[in-house]
Amino acid sequence: MNPGPALDPGPSRSGFRGAVAFLTPFGGPSGPGPGAVTWFPVVGAAMGLLLGGVWWVAVKAWPAPVAAALVVMADLGLTGMLHFDGLVDSADGLLAHLPRERRLTVMSSPEVGAFGMAVGVAVLLARGAALATIRPAPLLVAGLWCASRTLMAAVMRVIPYAKDRGGLASAFLGRSGGVAVVLGGVAAVVLAGGWRRVAGPAAILAAAAGGAGVVLLARRKLGGFTGDVLGAAGVVAETVGLIVASAKW
Repeated sequence: MNPGPALDPGPSRSGFRGAVAFLTPFGGPSGPGPGAVTWFPVVGAAMGLLLGGVWWVAVKAWPAPVAAALVVMADLGLTGMLHFDGLVDSADGLLAHLPRERRLTVMSSPEVGAFGMAVGVAVLLARGAALATIRPAPLLVAGLWCASRTLMAAVMRVIPYAKDRGGLASAFLGRSGGVAVVLGGVAAVVLAGGWRRVAGPAAILAAAAGGAGVVLLARRKLGGFTGDVLGAAGVVAETVGLIVASAKW
């Protein structure tokens, strides 16, 4: 989720279209407006329902492992690999032994290092394996994807921005998103609870803890968040939630 300092985002879009523009590759070249963060949980839930539908259809035509792989690929396409890119960049910048300024430089580089490669492969394998062991559950995916985008909104509200300037995420600095965070969290629990009463909410809580761990690491190493950190936190949250949901309850 690193657009690079030379990107001209053009006119901003608020509301739902702005959230789509920030969270997916389908919003065009415009930058996000101040009201977009309110819609993050809604966009996340919609993305999860769409992926859940792909999962539901795929498992009827292919074995569970193939269907799971198709869902993972569909998610990469639906997000334009923006969040996955943030995960890989964050792994290279946060896990290596580097000074703060060097970390930000590494995260802005298009090159992928050993940390990013290892974490990226591990996360893809974990997501696919977890999906392959669960019966298709669109409500679970909707809840987890809603939770991950709600986490992003929460981070932008309470954690300082790590860069002096630049980056699409800077458009949200100082913006209120408290109501969206509360409602998004409730919606995520309700959606996942519609899948399984205990396992669903447990997966949401685990997802929140996993994503928060990434943010806390970034707070310690960088002094705050970046767009890459938001993407990494979201992907880790979803992955941890899927792993917990796939446990033998």
